[in-house]
Amino acid sequence: MSGTPFIFEYRNYPLIPIKFLTNGRETPLIDALLDSGGDFIVIPYAIAKYLRLKLQKAGVVDTAAGETTLYKSVLSMIIFNENQRYTYENLEVHISDRNDLPVLLGRHPIFEDHEIIFQKHQNKLILQPNQQN
Repeated sequence: MSGTPFIFEYRNYPLIPIKFLTNGRETPLIDALLDSGGDFIVIPYAIAKYLRLKLQKAGVVDTAAGETTLYKSVLSMIIFNENQRYTYENLEVHISDRNDLPVLLGRHPIFEDHEIIFQKHQNKLILQPNQQN
């Protein structure tokens, strides 16, 4: 990972443009919500179905939106900004059986790989790559 930070416009919510891909299929650009309260990446079932992911049951969890069943799968994720992109290969994600929630980017791996800087009054969200990784 290069030392160049990713800088995103930050308005009401910390959104990061991403794409998911696997087996020759890829999603359109998605605004994913950076979620410091989540442990991992969670995607709605509709995206998993579109990508034709093989799902492995992971369990049932309580969320702010209510109870949901989670599945696990592996795919690649690309983070985009105007000048650069970074790809996570073979990334484990969790899939919700619900479609009424956004893509959530939890602490693993985003918060482990980056120093997260919110400059709300400058309308910036910065992902500074962690030089220790």
